[in-house]
Amino acid sequence: MSLPLQGKVALVTGAAKRLGRAVALRLAEEGADVAVHYRTSQPEAQDAVKEIEKLGKRAVAFGADLGSVDEIKRLIDQAGKHFGRLDILVNSAANFLPASMVSTTEEIWDAALDTNLRAPFFCAQAAAPWLRRAQGVIINFADTGGLLGWTGYIPHSVSKAGVIMLTKVLAKALAPEVRVNAIAPGTITMAGDPPEWEADYIKLAPLRRSGQPSDITDSVLFLVRSKFITGHVLMVDGGRTL
Repeated sequence: MSLPLQGKVALVTGAAKRLGRAVALRLAEEGADVAVHYRTSQPEAQDAVKEIEKLGKRAVAFGADLGSVDEIKRLIDQAGKHFGRLDILVNSAANFLPASMVSTTEEIWDAALDTNLRAPFFCAQAAAPWLRRAQGVIINFADTGGLLGWTGYIPHSVSKAGVIMLTKVLAKALAPEVRVNAIAPGTITMAGDPPEWEADYIKLAPLRRSGQPSDITDSVLFLVRSKFITGHVLMVDGGRTL
């Protein structure tokens, strides 16, 4: 029996660690070949490639600084040419920089906006010709900070609010060939995370638990395979934004 994503190719940014890695592995489990993007985490990216290859799928690690549009273009070009196509772009690379009204500097502001908002746009721009040919899909990563507004993470919250609007305008601009959606995770706890993260979140979320990586990877697959959904932001937050 063929897998749901058999014959498809996915590029996942920030795929060497944490949720990006989980998404890359899950897409491979569902049949996709995967371009694993990393910036500085080459050993972890190569390890992810090995894990994907164990699943019987093709994978290659590509290094790129997403702060450079030239490097973004090179990344997309390398991935597309290596696999011969591109069906899925997952913009999961992000930073999470604490910065209040007082402590926000120009450098923090630029770092947050460049990685979390500017890079997803230029990745989408560069990937659009490949995705149009494949009738493909883009999945962006927002988060609850883009809706609730965290005063201790002002540039981050602004950048993720931008991702929400970016998703909507890209969905219009790339329709009907390419669908564009976003996921807004709440707190997702992984092995090694401080226990207080989960404890704090349990107090805030109606479902009284934090999320697991599988909650996010399930959501990615849902949006990849949902042919009549575009421009949507899926909250995966245990009800936190309520």
